[in-house]
Amino acid sequence: MTLTWQQLRDLKTNEFTEAATGWADASNRANAARNRISMEMLKSLETQKGESATAAHDRLRRLDRNFDYVHTECGLVRTTLGALAQELSTQQTRLKAALDDASTHGFTLHADGSVEYPPAGENFLTKQPVPGSSVQGVDRRLFLRELPMHPQAQPPMGADANPHHAAAQEIAGRIRTAVLAAQEADARFTQALNRLVAADSLDITDATWADAAADAALVRKEAGHYLHDTIPLDRSPADRHAWWQGLTDDQRAEYLAVYPDVIGNLDGIPSETRDRANRDNLEMLIGKLSGQGDEKSRNQLEGLRSINDQLWNQAPTNPPMYLLGIGDQNNGRAIVSFGNPDTSKNVSAYVPGLGTALDGSFARNDIQRARDTALDARFYDPSSASIVWLGYDAPQLPADNLLDNLAVTTMDDARRGAGDYNKFMAGISSTNQNADPHITAIGHSYGSLTVGQAAQQPGGIPGADDIILVGSPGTGAQNADQLGVGRDHVYVGAAQNDLVTKAPNTAETAGLLGGGAAGAVAGGVVGSALGPLGTVGGAVIGGGVGAFHGYVVGDALSDPSQIHFGTDPANREFGAHRFRVDDGPTPIIGGDGPIEAHSNYFNPKKDKDSAGNIALIIAGRPQDISTQEPR
Repeated sequence: MTLTWQQLRDLKTNEFTEAATGWADASNRANAARNRISMEMLKSLETQKGESATAAHDRLRRLDRNFDYVHTECGLVRTTLGALAQELSTQQTRLKAALDDASTHGFTLHADGSVEYPPAGENFLTKQPVPGSSVQGVDRRLFLRELPMHPQAQPPMGADANPHHAAAQEIAGRIRTAVLAAQEADARFTQALNRLVAADSLDITDATWADAAADAALVRKEAGHYLHDTIPLDRSPADRHAWWQGLTDDQRAEYLAVYPDVIGNLDGIPSETRDRANRDNLEMLIGKLSGQGDEKSRNQLEGLRSINDQLWNQAPTNPPMYLLGIGDQNNGRAIVSFGNPDTSKNVSAYVPGLGTALDGSFARNDIQRARDTALDARFYDPSSASIVWLGYDAPQLPADNLLDNLAVTTMDDARRGAGDYNKFMAGISSTNQNADPHITAIGHSYGSLTVGQAAQQPGGIPGADDIILVGSPGTGAQNADQLGVGRDHVYVGAAQNDLVTKAPNTAETAGLLGGGAAGAVAGGVVGSALGPLGTVGGAVIGGGVGAFHGYVVGDALSDPSQIHFGTDPANREFGAHRFRVDDGPTPIIGGDGPIEAHSNYFNPKKDKDSAGNIALIIAGRPQDISTQEPR
């Protein structure tokens, strides 16, 4: 049935608002039940062993997922009804204003929406009053789109002499516009509400969450605009924090139901809120990617499932795990904290480097580094939290094309990531509840370049007291003073056998590539006398010899303190504190490959010195670290 102007006039929009409140109550009750299960009942099972405990854990986890789904879907219904009430109320207000104006002018409104006006004025020839007439309204939005005037908007012959015609036409247009907009809203929201239907099952699967993600996208399209436009996306993290603190519990619940991915990844929002939002978003992402078969989706799905399992199966001896960010854009996003960064006195945020992406390797290795770092730091000060921040696209090797493979040799990815890292750190500073928190920025491998670039932005890294660089190919800075915290607060770990910390500088790289190319050409020419195989063999041998000699020449011509991205942070010229680390396995002979020594800095089992020194710095006890001589 098409909505008429009479129905719009008499509509009780408060009934939609009351219905929205009822769905909000259902959503909140489901959320409270979920919190009780996850925060109380499941935690009580953490120390229990055996088949009965495992069975109870699995059933409670399933129940938790059910309540989580109910919370999400009821929240979406609530938002849809709230937006419908708002849109209809707006159009009803406009209609009633037009009706009041019609009454003031003494016009008559007919059932079809036409407006009749009385005789008035004087005919120039007959000297008689100009007859009255009736007009149909035209959708006023057409004029805003600069479309030609509708034929019905043209005045009838002689009507322009009746002073009532223009007013009647304007009022009829307002009435028609309000009714048409209300009809469109009614149709859109009816479609959205009909879509929000749960399957007849108590088993919440990945497919169920994929359906929930589609539902959320639909609600955003039809109803979410009145929420989204109020989210301070372009404001500072401190302003966002103040905005969130100023909302009511009901308002917060509505934002979390419709925009868990936005709120969960918004710097300045409290960590517990981000964690709650991202757990919902995590389920939706798993559902979304589980139906896709491309390699990127499979890799990200492996990482997401691993993170989800770790959230559900936290050991009671570990600090609590918080999911501060998650997303599938580009190489993926994941920000995980061990310990609450809002309540902890000491907070560190570690940026991983080359090859890091949201996948199984990240979930197993980089998250474990943050967990180990938190455990070690809490040994020295229990009020410590450790974060791994994958909030940027680190260069990948091997990449799909040559330009992407060359990205590791440039600062481009680091510069792009630096701004986002600083926004995150500003958010950490704005939500931390301590009067004077101790914040440590940590970069490993290419991530140390990202941290270095962040430190060299105007104002430096927000809130950072100390900077730790491990396995660094350089920061783009020539000395530690350029990192914004003072050289006494910059700490460097560089293993003797870590080849990344000795990455060739610009002159050495040029010599290596130029010598290799020239040697390959010369060797190929000489070897050609022996046939095709001789050409190939000569090129390989000549290329190797040429590259070696080119490197030697480049090294002789360059400053020994310089590596690929500026001054070696472990070099005396840089001016930082170099803490003791294990030399690491040799790269080739008798070793475990060229990367092993580059990967052990956070591992207390493989490099106790390094892990312990990092923990001491994070805990605010740098005077207790063990040091070694700079290079």
